[in-house]
Amino acid sequence: MVGGMSVFRYALISKSIRGASHVRSGKPNQDSYKIARESGALILAAADGHGSDSCPHSKSGSVIAVNVFCKIMSDYCRQYAGDFDTLRMLLSREGDTAIARSIDAEWKRRVTKAHSYKLKQIITPNAWGEDKESIWKLYGSTLLGVVITPSFVFAYQLGDGDIVYADENEVKHIITGDKLLGTETYSLSKPDSWQKAITSAVSLPNSEIKHAFLLSTDGFSNSYRDEKTFLQTVADYYKAIVDHGVDAVNSNIKSWLNETSKGGSGDDITVLIAYNDGME
Repeated sequence: MVGGMSVFRYALISKSIRGASHVRSGKPNQDSYKIARESGALILAAADGHGSDSCPHSKSGSVIAVNVFCKIMSDYCRQYAGDFDTLRMLLSREGDTAIARSIDAEWKRRVTKAHSYKLKQIITPNAWGEDKESIWKLYGSTLLGVVITPSFVFAYQLGDGDIVYADENEVKHIITGDKLLGTETYSLSKPDSWQKAITSAVSLPNSEIKHAFLLSTDGFSNSYRDEKTFLQTVADYYKAIVDHGVDAVNSNIKSWLNETSKGGSGDDITVLIAYNDGME
């Protein structure tokens, strides 16, 4: 606990909805998310499976992605339990190198193992090829994650999606992923995908300031005409939490996101919000 604020004071809002286009086509939701708590830290992860015909197991890939992020970050939080200054130094120095490498390697290890099991369940195990790169592609996914401690937040991003901070004065990205043309995005399925990961470790605001962190897959921001409109929508969500409470937003967020997908990208949308009311 630093400055009177514990990460366990964060109220959580989480929802993942199947996109309007996937409802029409009969495809399942390709997004996954996970929330974990470890040694005074709050860990949030969201992943977006690519969902294309060439990635038939991308839902499994996104599930594996959020599990890997939470497991690896939980291990670091446990190792440096209570020593958040040292943890921040480590994550700042090695977030986009050694840590990104370990996330990449563990995702690929788990995907290869999962695929080996799947091959035992089908009649033609050689139909998809046996080289590892071909296997990884079947499970392609992006990954977003944050680790909120009492003194700082660490953010990780590989591929599209958004990680945003909001308070009464500003709404801003903590990190900004590279925007590729069309539907292309960086993917865990690529060889050496860790090289495309971006990370940031930033200080938390004063403990008396109400604030929120929002993670969302790209179906959310892509439903708006531009970046300004998207950030205004995040501000509106934040204001709804402040004015009406977390429970009210939790009760309505599913319908809001369904309407957003129908009127926008048509893609799956996952939104995770961690809100601190700034009170002791």
